[in-house]
Amino acid sequence: MVKKHFCYLILAIIITSCSTNPYKHTEKAYDQQLKTLENQITSKEAQTIPPVSPLIIDTTYASQLGIVKDTLSKTGSTALLNGISTEWIGTVNFNLRKPSFVIIHHTAQDSLQQTINTFTKTKTQVSAHYVISENGKVVQMLNDYLRAWHAGASTWGKNTDLNSSSIGIELDNNGFKPFTEAQINSLVALLTKLKKDYNIPTQNFLGHADIAPGRKQDPSALFPWKTLAEKGFGIWPDEVLEEAPFDFKIEPALRIIGYNTKNLSAAIQAFKLHYIQTDATSVLDRKTIDTIYSIYKKQIQ
Repeated sequence: MVKKHFCYLILAIIITSCSTNPYKHTEKAYDQQLKTLENQITSKEAQTIPPVSPLIIDTTYASQLGIVKDTLSKTGSTALLNGISTEWIGTVNFNLRKPSFVIIHHTAQDSLQQTINTFTKTKTQVSAHYVISENGKVVQMLNDYLRAWHAGASTWGKNTDLNSSSIGIELDNNGFKPFTEAQINSLVALLTKLKKDYNIPTQNFLGHADIAPGRKQDPSALFPWKTLAEKGFGIWPDEVLEEAPFDFKIEPALRIIGYNTKNLSAAIQAFKLHYIQTDATSVLDRKTIDTIYSIYKKQIQ
């Protein structure tokens, strides 16, 4: 009889234990999946680029990654304003969010090394995922899944935080000279990989000036946007422009394309820097109106 009661007691303990944490197995699966993703975003290939000290860079980088990992791993309850606390039950169905834009910049500096120096000092508060030198060398400075600080105050459509949804690529160029063939070839190769890896829409390959009209002017008018569009990275107006209808409205069309039109003149200039290039003023001539109409039609297709 005593043995029978003892068995009942053990069974009760097991049942109570299970009822206390019915999600024990899913929590374990959650932790395993999270660990996999943490490893994915913290992996990097070692790069030594003299005279920058890899030790200093890696120590700071590792410190930042530690903060990211701690944030990802944080679980438990959160107190809300109405006095209710959230309950944590980890799902087993999740992965990393993927970038949906690529923003292209020129560095406005004089060398790859100068840009690397800038991006490896905490006081500058600026970074990008990739830097491409004039000779075509590609330096990756941040995992694609992590948030670089390259876009700044920016808007595209309803997206007001491009840093959180984009990959930033800096081209080693001071803004006054042509981009080299080797540099553009490497850029196209990189864009091909990024577009495939993250299924980035064709129209979401943009310049810094597009998302920050009036504040930024990069990449310069010398950048080969047409070449990129022909390869599937961005859109380009028709060779023979259709005349825009008489009642075609410029400001709403630019907004639909994606431009922030609070400063309409700046938005027109940014548009022309990208799509006309030979004239980046705010003048609304016939060619500009018809070009806006052409891009507008492609954007809403």
